[in-house]
Amino acid sequence: MIKLARLPDRTPVKLTVIVMPDLSRALADYAAFYRDTYGEKADVADLIPAMLEGFLAADKAFAKFRKDGEG
Repeated sequence: MIKLARLPDRTPVKLTVIVMPDLSRALADYAAFYRDTYGEKADVADLIPAMLEGFLAADKAFAKFRKDGEG
């Protein structure tokens, strides 16, 4: 039997969201901050998935919710 488990579904899912102008400006500012910090440009659309992953990973109540099988 192979030791490596079957790989999870890695098919990207495209989501479209609408944000308010203030959030749009804040995201653009964050992209500029990222560029200034790391010296490389990253589009807002490239940053959002990492931002969401970080947010969800930091939410202990959400982790418990998922662990308990409620999600």
